[in-house]
Amino acid sequence: MGTISLVISPILSLPNLNSTCSYGFSRSNHRFPTLIQNKVTKKVRVFAELKNQSCSSIDFSDPDWKTKFQQDLEQRFRLPHINDNFEDAVPIPSTFCLKMRTPLTGHFPGNYSLDEEWHGYINNNDRVLLKTIYYSSPTSAGAECIDPGCTWVEQWVHRAGPREKIYFKPEEVKAAIVTCGGLCPGLNDVIRQIVITLEIYGVKRTVGIPFGYRGFSDIELTEVLLSRKVVQNIHLSGGSLLGVSRGAPSVSEIVDSLEARGINMLFVLGGNGTHAGANAIHNECRNRRLKVAVVGVPKTIDNDILLMDKTFGFDTAVEEAQRAINSAYIEAHSAYHGIGIVKLMGRSSGFIAMQSSLSSGQVDICLIPEVPFNIHGPHGVLNHLKYLLETKGSAVVCIAEGAGQNLVQKTNATDASGNIVLGDIGVRLQQETRKYFKEIGIHADVKYIDPTYMIRACRANASDAILCTVLGQNAVHGAFAGFSGITVGIINTHYAYLPIPQVISHPRLVDPNSRMWHRCLTSTGQPDFI
Repeated sequence: MGTISLVISPILSLPNLNSTCSYGFSRSNHRFPTLIQNKVTKKVRVFAELKNQSCSSIDFSDPDWKTKFQQDLEQRFRLPHINDNFEDAVPIPSTFCLKMRTPLTGHFPGNYSLDEEWHGYINNNDRVLLKTIYYSSPTSAGAECIDPGCTWVEQWVHRAGPREKIYFKPEEVKAAIVTCGGLCPGLNDVIRQIVITLEIYGVKRTVGIPFGYRGFSDIELTEVLLSRKVVQNIHLSGGSLLGVSRGAPSVSEIVDSLEARGINMLFVLGGNGTHAGANAIHNECRNRRLKVAVVGVPKTIDNDILLMDKTFGFDTAVEEAQRAINSAYIEAHSAYHGIGIVKLMGRSSGFIAMQSSLSSGQVDICLIPEVPFNIHGPHGVLNHLKYLLETKGSAVVCIAEGAGQNLVQKTNATDASGNIVLGDIGVRLQQETRKYFKEIGIHADVKYIDPTYMIRACRANASDAILCTVLGQNAVHGAFAGFSGITVGIINTHYAYLPIPQVISHPRLVDPNSRMWHRCLTSTGQPDFI
């Protein structure tokens, strides 16, 4: 087995642009001239949320193509289960029933009893609708079409929640929680809810693995005992009780550690790379015939996980970004020919920059990775800034950290997770802005704000706290139901379980033809910068 860092490298591939299975990317965007189609093509791959489908293999002349498509989708979204490896695994009545609230005793299963009249369980056949908009034309804004006629096809995924039958005896469970990658608001909220829900099931042994996957192999790092008493108030602080880190030992080492520690439930909090690692751990456990449930909770402040409405920490990031944008506005508005530049997080996805700009109403220019732009030239950013100073007297620019990487010096450096180290587009834009206005003889007072760590280190706001609470609870429900190699997310306001491979093939990015991006452009009033 290779190291996790190799396993979790981004799986990016271009879709068949000649396919009629467009999902909203088969047409070119009318906002970009033909001469830059080569740049747009590099971005177009991200607008297919189900990109890994072999759409080109669909025979639309087959009258049963729709049924076959749905059958294929059902198979791809089938949830891996303990029964796949242990056919003789016998389910037992769930120990989770909120109708009985008497305290647990030392003798399992305590005073919990199965109440068949309690209608709080989820039926295994419950489903959540993946797509809710019927696009009547492939030219509709943000259209995601399968065939040339944009036929409506129902696409269902598994509903999350507690099941009436469980596949682990709580007294035999040793659960572990690990947080990987960078910090994100809400990590402590998820940890807290996982621990509390495990205790409601009757689990007595829950541990935290310190500092990400590194904690499985570093002998200097010992597991942290977790209980309701320990985690009761951790959600009142930002960061992670367990710490985070990037990089990892090999998959074999991690599974060896799981086996040696007697861990049979692993909850992994992280983004695309972390989830790819969790999926590799799940597969290795299956290969070794270990009865271990590996469940992910998607954590990314960038909101770039496929298929999901949003990921935890995103709402808080957008809210915190308002402070930086407002500061930039005040600085710019209070100065003669003031320009405020704010760089926000977003390696490959511009959701934070877009939503923050839309929310603030103070941004004149929003620049995101998905939409190419020029700094110089008659249609460049600087020329528009000159126009804004002449007409408004000030300007505010919001730029995502991954935007305009073709305009900064590239390096081959990578971080511990294998991510390419980005060039600092914020500093580059600041320098070019000062240089440009000095050369044309116009005074410009340029202020630059980078609130990156302030945004991700704070505690979750109310909206994210609720999301984290429900995600943590459903992660435990999924593990006890016997699922493994899955993650939990919110889809069309409902919580669902998804096989990890279906959400990690590539990042979810902003579609430049989406209504939300159009709304942002309407708010800022910015032109094309090409």
